[in-house]
Amino acid sequence: MAKIVVIEDDLTFLDLLRVHLAGAGHEVLTAEDAVLGLRAIIASAPDLILLDLAVPYLDGFEMIEALRTDPATRNIPVIVLTGRGDDETYSRARELGAAQLLTKPVERDLLMRAIDGQLGSSKPHPGKK
Repeated sequence: MAKIVVIEDDLTFLDLLRVHLAGAGHEVLTAEDAVLGLRAIIASAPDLILLDLAVPYLDGFEMIEALRTDPATRNIPVIVLTGRGDDETYSRARELGAAQLLTKPVERDLLMRAIDGQLGSSKPHPGKK
């Protein structure tokens, strides 16, 4: 189906996401920090990115900013996963270009609907094969 990069530093949650996404037929690449995440994104040109806001080296907001300034990654939908559900976090993520924000713990069905919704409405992005 789709190629998805998941950037999450909670290894248990990361593995759970990988299992759910792979079980739904997606190709899943995982990263435990922002540097590994950016490398995976550049190397794989994913269809979607799941991004925790609290990852090592760059926070999720900085990652979104970096992705949106690069023509090769600017149109890849980013779904933010966070433990912070406050209005300021939501507003900032949307202003920076996140497609959606989901608060942890997120129910599997809600996550899968969000992913399906983004993949169904995403535009092809430059560099996509």
